[in-house]
Amino acid sequence: MSDEQKKDGLQPDEGVQPSANADTSAPEPQQKPADNEPESKDKPSEAAEAPKEAAVSETASNEKPGDGEPESAPARPPRPERKAAAATGDAAVENAAPAKAASADEDKEAKAKAAAEARAARASARAKKPDGEAEAAAPKEPSPNQPRLDLWVKLLKEKLGDDIVEEAFINERDAHLPYIVIQNERWVDAAKQLRDHQDFKMNYLRNVSGIDQETHMEVAYHMLSLETKQEICIKIKTNREAPSIPSVTPVWPTANWNEREIYDLLGIDFPGHPDLRRIMMSDDWVGHPLRKDYEPLDPEV
Repeated sequence: MSDEQKKDGLQPDEGVQPSANADTSAPEPQQKPADNEPESKDKPSEAAEAPKEAAVSETASNEKPGDGEPESAPARPPRPERKAAAATGDAAVENAAPAKAASADEDKEAKAKAAAEARAARASARAKKPDGEAEAAAPKEPSPNQPRLDLWVKLLKEKLGDDIVEEAFINERDAHLPYIVIQNERWVDAAKQLRDHQDFKMNYLRNVSGIDQETHMEVAYHMLSLETKQEICIKIKTNREAPSIPSVTPVWPTANWNEREIYDLLGIDFPGHPDLRRIMMSDDWVGHPLRKDYEPLDPEV
């Protein structure tokens, strides 16, 4: 038993040997009562709050006007200066679009000026020719179908009189197709000659079209010779107030429904037609839809 044990009056435990690793030089400190624990917790918190208050006060002192910010943080420009910089950037963007538009306008003006100068140069070159001489235009070559047209006109005049043909020409845009305008009242007689004469033999009426020319109405008859493969177009004119053209359905039966359609949509009458009535619009339809002066009763129809 040690001297300290003797003083405290403690008896060593029987059968318990001290551990070889145990530190027997100093007794284990005794724990304080539980009532004192809050005091031990409050003291460290008070000690921790003291440095925090010191740091806050130091930060507040650094933010005073004139002292400046710490060296570690870059200085930000004042708010008015930032707004001015942003406004300058926006103005630069807004000014960029007008600048591009102005550049495009300048390019257009330059091109137009160059074109005008080129035209002026050409005009000046033509004016400088002696005695106003111009280049001789190449003579226009006659149409390959002109001899045929002249022959047909001659035959019609010989058979039906000089007044039978009102006009004759070659339509170069339509593959040099011969056109003959026949007098309205003599149309049936001319149609029979075109069908039966050996120099015509137009035995196939391929198409009939009505046209509103605003000043007058006209019908175009496109016909073909199945034997000679030659084509011709005959036009018959009529007035707008009471349009009427003799029917050639008895001469070419294919004219039947074509004339009915023209009557239905343009209002041209065909005296001599065996069954002239509307073919597309209803019988009670008011007006003729393909006339240029047509005014529908219902605008939505």
